Amino acid sequence: MAGGRRQAPPREDVLATAMEMIAERGLEKLTMAALGREVGMSSGHLLYYFGSKDELLLRTLEWSEGRLGAERGRLLTRAARARERLDAYVDLYVPDGHRDPHWTLWLEVWNRSQSAAADADARDRQAAIEGAWHRDLVALLAEGISRGEFRRVDPDRFAARLRALLDGFSIHVAIGLRGTDRAQVLAHVRDFLTDSLLADV
Repeated sequence: MAGGRRQAPPREDVLATAMEMIAERGLEKLTMAALGREVGMSSGHLLYYFGSKDELLLRTLEWSEGRLGAERGRLLTRAARARERLDAYVDLYVPDGHRDPHWTLWLEVWNRSQSAAADADARDRQAAIEGAWHRDLVALLAEGISRGEFRRVDPDRFAARLRALLDGFSIHVAIGLRGTDRAQVLAHVRDFLTDSLLADV
């Protein structure tokens, strides 16, 4: 209607814009006012939709994880040996480099979840993100073991340890720790997988 109120953009467009802003300008530049200017909404309107900046960040992380989950599913279900798909999983897991936007956001959301104001629902949603990565890895390991490609390890225990290794290395890459770049991390992880999963097969 002419002269009517401008329609708010779809929520997914707001989340995509938030992610683009993190990638281009860094998380510290993502304010409700700045995001509102990008999407043509007031900061008050954004707060009406999301309730708080913490919720906006968590929703943006969930949106980004949805895209990564679709890519992970495509990589893990393709016709390839289990080791090739495991390497693809690792490639997807490890940040692209210093200030990788997804990992920057992940670290911020987890940091905020430690505050007294963080609610159980937010923590459950974060745990669901972690659980999806874990379940996919366990399934892949179990498949590789059943096909005789991997040693007979406990898939759940091995997945927990591997993800702890990946998390530690990934944080080093994301924060730009000197002497720990993506190529070095991938080489370390692949050596670990060769020694622990392929030896004696």
